Amino acid sequence: MTETQAPLIIDIEASGYDDDSYPIEIGVVLDDEVRYCSLIKPSKNWTHWDQAAEQSHRISRIALQTSGRSAATVAKQLNELLAGRTVYSDGWTTSKPSLTRLFEAARTPMKFSISSLDELLSKHQVTIWRSTKDQVAKEIDNRRHRASNVAAITQETYLRTLALTTAVA
Repeated sequence: MTETQAPLIIDIEASGYDDDSYPIEIGVVLDDEVRYCSLIKPSKNWTHWDQAAEQSHRISRIALQTSGRSAATVAKQLNELLAGRTVYSDGWTTSKPSLTRLFEAARTPMKFSISSLDELLSKHQVTIWRSTKDQVAKEIDNRRHRASNVAAITQETYLRTLALTTAVA
């Protein structure tokens, strides 16, 4: 990735906030602003459900059952979209295990890598991250909390903080 190129960003919504959680929605924004978003139908052994998480992401179990794609389908689509590339997450400590769980359920290897967005951020970007992200979120004004929207906000925040800190340096 070059300095001015946008990083590929992934956001994953989960069924809860603990180790039994599983991915319920994945959103990706590529460096050319192409977006991918999918609900995931829970695998048979994915039973954990946290009402607080549902309140946050506003996705019900019924919506997953009726509109979600299978783990195998989502894993295949992600591999096709991201093969050989690195995708970044600002919630890497939860995103990585969620992806692992998805690909294990799909019984297929992951053909891309995931890293923490922190690896790309300078100290200066970190100091202005929150205020910049809040501003970007206001401007984008997404009415629906969807993983691809969150990924787009994260990507735009990265680009703005990079521009602001490069201009200062």
